[in-house]
Amino acid sequence: MGIRVGDKAPDFELRDNHGATVRLSDFRGEKNVVVLFYPFAFTGVCTGELSELRDNLATFVNDEVRLLAVSNDSIHTLRVFAEQEDFGFPLLSDFWPHGEVSRAYGVFDADKGCAVRGTFVIDKEGVVRWSVVNALPDARDLNEYVAALDTL
Repeated sequence: MGIRVGDKAPDFELRDNHGATVRLSDFRGEKNVVVLFYPFAFTGVCTGELSELRDNLATFVNDEVRLLAVSNDSIHTLRVFAEQEDFGFPLLSDFWPHGEVSRAYGVFDADKGCAVRGTFVIDKEGVVRWSVVNALPDARDLNEYVAALDTL
């Protein structure tokens, strides 16, 4: 069962593309968080979505907001991907236990072994205020996250 608007966002602790530990709870009381799940590094739609975020980074990484992008790739894969694409935000690895966080958010596709395209806007109190989940081939609309952040 997926996470719904109004639910408390499941806390998690994942390593980023530099090996640093990132906890959702570290932002509680401080920042709104956009948690974005994507299937795999180096794929066309994922690269396009993350590049669009990179090109609009000030909207998603500032005094009020933090962006956390999560995939089931290893941290080593994510490091190369972030360097190649010049992503200035953390790419978190939900590699092992495989898909544990993706499953907690209800976006893991067990048949494909990866997360589908789920985005969750979480307020400073840790409550999900907006979400969208798209199938693997369907890119998300960046303007929808911006509109959701504007309501916080």
